[in-house]
Amino acid sequence: MDSGGGEVSEDTWGGEGRAAGGEATEAAGSSQRRHLEVEARRATPGSRPPCRAPRREPYGLHAARVMVSRDVRLSASSFVRLYLPLPAAGDKRLPVVVYFHGGGSYRRCLNDLAAACPPVAVSVDYRLTLEHPLPAAYEDPTAALAWVLSVADPWLAAHGPLSRVFLASDSAGGNICHHLAMCHGLTSQHLPCRLKGIVMIHPWFWGKEPIGGEAADGADDPRMNPTAAGAPGLENLACEKVMVCVAEGDTLRWRGRAYAEAVVRARGGEAAAVELLESEGVGHVFYLFEPGHEKADELLRRIAAFISAK
Repeated sequence: MDSGGGEVSEDTWGGEGRAAGGEATEAAGSSQRRHLEVEARRATPGSRPPCRAPRREPYGLHAARVMVSRDVRLSASSFVRLYLPLPAAGDKRLPVVVYFHGGGSYRRCLNDLAAACPPVAVSVDYRLTLEHPLPAAYEDPTAALAWVLSVADPWLAAHGPLSRVFLASDSAGGNICHHLAMCHGLTSQHLPCRLKGIVMIHPWFWGKEPIGGEAADGADDPRMNPTAAGAPGLENLACEKVMVCVAEGDTLRWRGRAYAEAVVRARGGEAAAVELLESEGVGHVFYLFEPGHEKADELLRRIAAFISAK
């Protein structure tokens, strides 16, 4: 089967299916989360925000989940995996969630989210630093989002209205999510209407001046620090609503809070359009390591409600 000009494999999702290049995605480990850190250190020697390399999470699925997945190769360097919940009969319309991973074994999290909403989900694979310096990690997601918005795929055409497209992400993927929501690399042809929303789980931002309990080493490159002086204004975010999730034990939580507060200010104090969720007593991307944790269940429920709300 071919969709949008790419190679496609189809299977009933049970964990055994692999996309071409999928093993490389999971094996990449912490390099996925270092792509922006490396570029910032090149620009500012000695700058290094703390990013703990996550251990690989054993892959697994809930038995009650019923969905199919299909892989579409978009280029020699990138592919997407689409998830369609069953039954999705006739012309039932579902939200579309385009997901940009960080550095952990994210498939369990995405599978759980796809089952909870349920949306048509699109998981984006992209080139990683160190092998591929920036802007590669922005270019592949930009091309993938443009492909989604072209509605070239039959699942998206049948079930995914452009009026309900969400971007979701974790860790370094949160940085990519912000970058795309600011319409970098996209034209009005690619983005004919505003995104419905963005979900940023423990997003990776940093800065030169420490806030909260941060260490005093960073840079104010706008790719690292979207609230820095001279960075593009957050009023330009092309989405109706924003959800930012932080964790009490995560060093990045202060930047996540600051981002959410800055978006509220940029929208004239419209706090209802910005949701901030702080998970107490847990650390960075804890749900990847402990998917059965009660806080992981709460996180999933809140994100699902954010996406499902009209």
